[in-house]
Amino acid sequence: MPKMKTKRTLAKRVKRTGSGKLKRFKTNSNHFAMAKSNKQVRQRRGATLVSPSDYKRIKHLLQD
Repeated sequence: MPKMKTKRTLAKRVKRTGSGKLKRFKTNSNHFAMAKSNKQVRQRRGATLVSPSDYKRIKHLLQD
């Protein structure tokens, strides 16, 4: 049986930190920023860690 390929679209969106956790960027930050409050725009800057409930599924798709 052949090896499972890494999902490249996900690999471009998720990076591994130095301690091995998965880091992702927040959504809804690029489009229609004028309609969002300053607080919403500010909170979408920077990155966050993948939630524990999604970690197992994403790790499987990345084949690490």
